[in-house]
Amino acid sequence: MNFSEQCYHIFEQATEAYHVTNSIDATVHNPYPVKSLEFYLYLKNWIDAVQWHMEDIIRDPNIDPVQALKMKRRIDKSNQDRTDLVELIDSFFLDKYKNVKVLPDATINTESPAWAVDRLSILVLKIYHMQEEVNRPDASVDHKERCQKKLDVLLEQKKDLSLALNQLLADIHAGRKYMKVYKQMKMYNDPSLNPILYGQQK
Repeated sequence: MNFSEQCYHIFEQATEAYHVTNSIDATVHNPYPVKSLEFYLYLKNWIDAVQWHMEDIIRDPNIDPVQALKMKRRIDKSNQDRTDLVELIDSFFLDKYKNVKVLPDATINTESPAWAVDRLSILVLKIYHMQEEVNRPDASVDHKERCQKKLDVLLEQKKDLSLALNQLLADIHAGRKYMKVYKQMKMYNDPSLNPILYGQQK
């Protein structure tokens, strides 16, 4: 099993587990050893699954404004957790390939391996929910056909993204590409960088 297949398998596991309760407040039962890469991959998809459904909830036109604000702040925290986890997974790759001799003509990729992993995790959720729409018993034939076409595109994207991720890791391993990771430095959560927040401190 190559790396993208391993990721996809773990992401499917987490997505299926989340939808047993389908609750954003459900407790995650991660089956992998703590601090292992598999543990972080499972947690990554769980966070994505919870956030997917929080994004659905906050779009309810009848949501209470107070609850909407609470949900928005919870989504902000989830985004930060997601980013922190991506950076943690990238740290794994940086350590794994730290002794690789980079070739003189090596190039840098537009995204790090962990951000490609992030996209694959989201793709698993898109595929899961689009398949749900294809199978919806109360949906029209036209709706199901349109969703099937979208599902076909998502499955093609899965193949392409999986291949690209494996190729990127192979290139890094061979020294044809090198990793350079930039921390996200999100400003809106930082009281010293968000003018709305530091303005209140005066």
